[in-house]
Amino acid sequence: MSSTLIAHQVHKTYPSPRGTVHALENVSVSIRQGDFVVALGASGCGKSTLLSLLAGFQFPSAGRIAVDGQVVSGPGADRGVVFQDDALFPWLSVLDNVAFGLTLQGISKAEKQARARTVLAQVGLAGFEQHRISEISGGMRQRVGLARALAANPSWLLMDEPLGALDALTREQMQTLVLDVWRDTGKGIFLITHSIEEAVLMSTELLIFSPRPGRIVARHEYDFARRYANGESARSIKQDPAFAIAKSQVLDDIIQQTEYA
Repeated sequence: MSSTLIAHQVHKTYPSPRGTVHALENVSVSIRQGDFVVALGASGCGKSTLLSLLAGFQFPSAGRIAVDGQVVSGPGADRGVVFQDDALFPWLSVLDNVAFGLTLQGISKAEKQARARTVLAQVGLAGFEQHRISEISGGMRQRVGLARALAANPSWLLMDEPLGALDALTREQMQTLVLDVWRDTGKGIFLITHSIEEAVLMSTELLIFSPRPGRIVARHEYDFARRYANGESARSIKQDPAFAIAKSQVLDDIIQQTEYA
């Protein structure tokens, strides 16, 4: 039976010297295993706050975050996080960076390294295990970050705009890599992005956020990611007129939110 990670009627406020900041208002989202939920909206609209709540790094001011009805009380191995910057340890090798997240699980060094090698192969980095972080490219570092999150075999991957700093070609390659991981593992994914094309291509459900306070003002369901999972190429999908129409619709949503912010 598929597990579900939910945010139910979540509000989040912060105190500040200029008064209370309302980051999120009445946000609800459900992420089953096998879903690919993408959050899109202007900077400061609460997307990263929602991810932090789902990860258990913060707690809602009202509402609840739960897994299969059990309220989330903190970070857990069932939720892997891929950060916007790669957050890697430069003094460790690629292999040791990936294995590091398994340290608290009490497994042997040999098993940690075996798991790390497996997920590094999964993200296309077999042969780079002993490289230092300074010896690999930005795109490869993001792959290491993804491998580190995968090593604990979480049910969900929570990804905070991990592709934003990459060049256009590397970003496209990473998009298909993440879709491959999603297809092959059946994990639930929550991804934050500022790219409309990326959001439309990769989402099974796309959430449009308003400027602060962050509210979900539109939801779109797309089948482009599932078409890719079923064997259609990303290039073919992007050339489909339906893909262009979907991008235009989402752009209209974003513009409307900006105009009335």
